Amino acid sequence: MFSGIVEEFAIVTNIRKYGENIDFTFKCSFTDELEIDQSVAHNGVCLTVVEIKDGTYTVTAMKETLDRSNLGLLSVGDKVNVERSMIMNGRLDGHIVQGHVDQTAKCVDMKDADGSTYFTFQYEASREMAQRGYFCVDKGSVTVNGVSLTVCEPTDSSFTVAIIPYTRENTNFCDIQVGTVVNIEFDILGKYIARLRHFE
Repeated sequence: MFSGIVEEFAIVTNIRKYGENIDFTFKCSFTDELEIDQSVAHNGVCLTVVEIKDGTYTVTAMKETLDRSNLGLLSVGDKVNVERSMIMNGRLDGHIVQGHVDQTAKCVDMKDADGSTYFTFQYEASREMAQRGYFCVDKGSVTVNGVSLTVCEPTDSSFTVAIIPYTRENTNFCDIQVGTVVNIEFDILGKYIARLRHFE
């Protein structure tokens, strides 16, 4: 379980593909604090630490994860937002984030907001996906590359978020441009409500 409050970005130092899996190796400031089997969110994807060596750590992504996320697009040197699992004895500063990315979205617009920046993302949408809770609501929560954000101006297949300078500088939003593919996780509360309505 995560909060969507990104700790920092990690740098990809190695990528190794075997079968349909990919091992990603990262370097970040808290590598020495990690343990084998620990969960870490990478661009919002919960992955398990399988190796720690020489100041780096390695996680494995399987085909299902690669199909639903932007991890398969990573290259050595890329920045990835990382967050360790939430400690359940403090404030929930973001929102409830599972680390189970639902799908990807593409940045289709960026606008200056007198210091902050509005990013608009477009995603594949259908009636069936909406019935599963894959949609956004105005002032609701969404996770973009692991960052907990508030939705504004949602449509059936897009939403906009406002990014303050601090978030842009300290996450990989600093590298997002029009055309960039990001991971999105829709609000788990909306998914449960959508599921319950299915049985009405």
